[in-house]
Amino acid sequence: MTNETLNIWTHFLPTWYFLWRLLVLWHSVDFYNEAYAWPLFVYMFFSCLYPFTSSCAHTFSTMSAHARHICYFFDYGALSLYSLGCAITYRAYVMADRWINNALHSCFVPVAAFNTLVCTTLSCYSRFLEIEQPRLSKTLRLTAFTYPFLFDNVPLFHRLFLCWGEDCSHNASVPTHYCHLLFAFLTCFLFASHLPERLAPGWFDYIGHSHQLFHISAVAGTHFQLEAIISDMGCRRAWLLANTPLPSLGGTLGVMVAAVFLNLLIISSFIALLALAPGSSPFLLSTLSNRVKPKGE
Repeated sequence: MTNETLNIWTHFLPTWYFLWRLLVLWHSVDFYNEAYAWPLFVYMFFSCLYPFTSSCAHTFSTMSAHARHICYFFDYGALSLYSLGCAITYRAYVMADRWINNALHSCFVPVAAFNTLVCTTLSCYSRFLEIEQPRLSKTLRLTAFTYPFLFDNVPLFHRLFLCWGEDCSHNASVPTHYCHLLFAFLTCFLFASHLPERLAPGWFDYIGHSHQLFHISAVAGTHFQLEAIISDMGCRRAWLLANTPLPSLGGTLGVMVAAVFLNLLIISSFIALLALAPGSSPFLLSTLSNRVKPKGE
């Protein structure tokens, strides 16, 4: 029993939940022939990928110093790809009517794809600074994941908080979007604050520390986000099909494949840098002591 034990399960079990949701949707949505559904497939693929990758990272990170860093390189890459999946579905189903076919609508996915590369690069690089510059490391990692989230949700923030009128797409999905945002901000707060273990050191080493709560909150947020996306997809189907071009293969599955390839290339570069690091490097020697920290990764 270590502080990683429940970290593994808080993402391994949700992997099967999202995979089950994908299989259920597969029987009701024609992902193969219906272009309108392709953005949802990309989102579901990455929603299954990120908790599975995280559970693997927490499982195998204790094998060695190098394995620990490599596992979390892949974890960060999967999270950045999930942000791309969010952007693709938000462009397809969530943007308010008045934003459809404007400049942001046109460039939203390419910018989000670029953001994934920045996110993976910054978060992986932050691991090399953990020992000598821990504050900078934490800041870089927090920025790496906060920035894509804020960008992806610009259309949602506009629609929920700044848009009034008939062309603002206020429908049955709005309360579920609010639930998603609530858990998203809770996730960010738990990641940054290290509560509750900061208030009672030693009491939450195994159960109830911030990283477990952060996992649970993130998964709950993804659940509500999925429900809101499916609701928007159904409620707005007729209007979107009449007023926007169908999603293209290149703009959905093509972007997904390209982003996966480029992120793997970035991760491979950092693995190569890690292999070249001398065994006396502080961030390698410190790995053993990091394993007992209750705050997780």
